[in-house]
Amino acid sequence: MRIPFVGNRHRARDVEDRGHDGAGVAELLSECELLRSHAGRAGVELDDSVSSLEALDQLVPRWREDPEVLPWLGNDAGLYLGTVLVRHARGAAWLIRPDGQPVVRLASGREIDVAEAGHAWAASGVPELSQFYAEAAES
Repeated sequence: MRIPFVGNRHRARDVEDRGHDGAGVAELLSECELLRSHAGRAGVELDDSVSSLEALDQLVPRWREDPEVLPWLGNDAGLYLGTVLVRHARGAAWLIRPDGQPVVRLASGREIDVAEAGHAWAASGVPELSQFYAEAAES
């Protein structure tokens, strides 16, 4: 996902370091409307909790039948995973790379391309979002 309003910098920087409202950008990244809609129709409330990732992992992946929805849903799944990481993993923060790609930087300094993880989950169910969260939160 490219976010044009954050501009192009020579190096990746934390959202707050760029002079943007970090909370506002985090809120924008957490919207995930398509994913929330699909989950809601299946009776799953996405409340930005770790347990909601487990509930997403249990959804029947009907979206895989629609090649137009799959990439959008995968992107939303990645952003939702990132939202849960930033809200619950100690020291995790959103980072916008120079190309506009949002990633999550963990306290260890490791950067996670959550969109990549979301696309993989939407396409095949692997890795499970809850498992990915657990492994990332440990680092």
